[in-house]
Parts: sequence; structure tokens; C-alpha cells
Amino acid sequence: MKTKKYAVIGHPIGHTMSPFIHKRLFALSGIDAEYTALDIVPQAFESEYAATLRYLDGYNITIPYKQRIIPLLSALDSKAEMYGSVNTVHNAGGVSKGYTTDPDGFLKALEAAEIQIDGKIVILGCGGVARTMAYEIALRGKPLCFAVRAKSVDKAKSLCAEIKEKVSGAQTSYIVADDLSGKIDLLINATPVGMFPHSDEQPVSDSVIAECAAVYDAIYNPLDTVLIQKARANGARAEGGMSMLVWQAVVAHEKWDGSRYDKEDIARLCANCAEELLGR
Repeated sequence: MKTKKYAVIGHPIGHTMSPFIHKRLFALSGIDAEYTALDIVPQAFESEYAATLRYLDGYNITIPYKQRIIPLLSALDSKAEMYGSVNTVHNAGGVSKGYTTDPDGFLKALEAAEIQIDGKIVILGCGGVARTMAYEIALRGKPLCFAVRAKSVDKAKSLCAEIKEKVSGAQTSYIVADDLSGKIDLLINATPVGMFPHSDEQPVSDSVIAECAAVYDAIYNPLDTVLIQKARANGARAEGGMSMLVWQAVVAHEKWDGSRYDKEDIARLCANCAEELLGR
């Protein structure tokens, strides 16, 4: 059987964790495959698709090509169509199908951390990551509130309206983050506040963190943000973004070859990724 060929594409792409993660997932599933990183400049994107990408068995996509790839594909998964974004492509039998694995990666990361999507749910931020998480929460019939900076209120208002239009019965609201108060069952940080090199920052006050039963931080560098550290110190269940990064890769393998992985193997891979990140 020939070696399968996969890649991650983007620009710039020098510090991607994708090869490290996917090579280990192929090893775990016993599949003979190569996985490389391809830095494609914008002016060469379509020509590179014709010359290279369409001949791969599959590939992952990062910024800035998650939307630009769509017109070149044969088909879209229902979630990729709903989100208008593709981060994984499977080529088989002359058909190139696009998927977005971030939503399921988010859900699997919460499940692995035993964090429930229930009660009072607050999402910090209203950008792309927040949008993905919010849709998945709304699709499960759970109410959610975006907590944003004052200058982002209009954007949050628009996102609430969009979700209500697309998801029947969705319950979305927004608040200025400085006005957050009271018990929070699940706080999700979908902002870059606390990300390396500004690792000493936190997106909400200590008083807000103290009221959280569970916290999920989409940031994976550092592995444990100040938000995560303080939430755990308060006795809250808390998880960082490395798990979502790995689980969305796991979902890509499910699409490519139907591979399934043990929760324990993925936990070890998350730890290995953290070690790799620290060594860079």
C-alpha cells in the first residue's frame, strides 16, 4: 500500500503545531502517511491548488485560506457550509470535500475535561473562535451570553442576531465584560488576553473568576494561562486550549480515514504537545 500524503497550508505557517500532532495521530492509528507544512503565498494559491493540493489525500487549512478554498472544492460538509469556513479537506475518488473540525474539536475537548455545557454560560469575546463555540452551544438549546469590551458591543449584537436567525430558538445576549457578576456555570475565554508573550494578563477580574464553576480557555500558549491557574486554585474545573487544538485534529482523522482514538492516548498527546511547545 502506498504512503498517503497530507499537509497543512497557510501563510505564514512557520510555527504551526500541525505536523507534530498529525504525525503522532497517524502513528497511533498505524497508517503509513507523510504530513508536511506548505507555506503558500496568496498570489500562488489557485495555481498551487491545481498543481499540488488536489493530488494530496487530504490537508488542513489555516489563515488566510479557510474561505478562499471553498469555491475550489467539490462539496462541503453541512457544518462547513453553515460556518462558511473549511479547515480540513479530504480528497477521494476525484471528489474534494471540505469540513470544519473546530466545532467538534471544541465539544470533544469539553467532554474529555468533563465540563458540562449547561447553566449560565458566558463567552468572553465575539470573534471567530467565539462564534464557533456559540453556535455549538446554541445548537444544543443552551442560553449563552457574550461578554465583550464596550467598543465591541455592536459586533456582539450583530452576532446574537445572526445566531438567532440561523438557529431556531437560540437564546443569546450580550453584556459589557466589566459588568459581569454573579455565579457562572461555564466561562469560556475566546479572546487572546493571556496569550504569550502577554502571559501575565487575564481577561476578567479575580472576583469574576471566583464565581466560576468551570472555565475553558481557548488559548494554548501558555498551556495554563493565569485564568486557568486561578480558576483551578478556586476549585473550578478548568481546561486550556491545547485540548481543542488536538481534538480538532482528531476529528480531521475521523474524516480522512475513520480512525478512532482512546481518550487516554489523546491526553498523552496533549501533554506531548505542551512539552514540544515549551521546547520551541
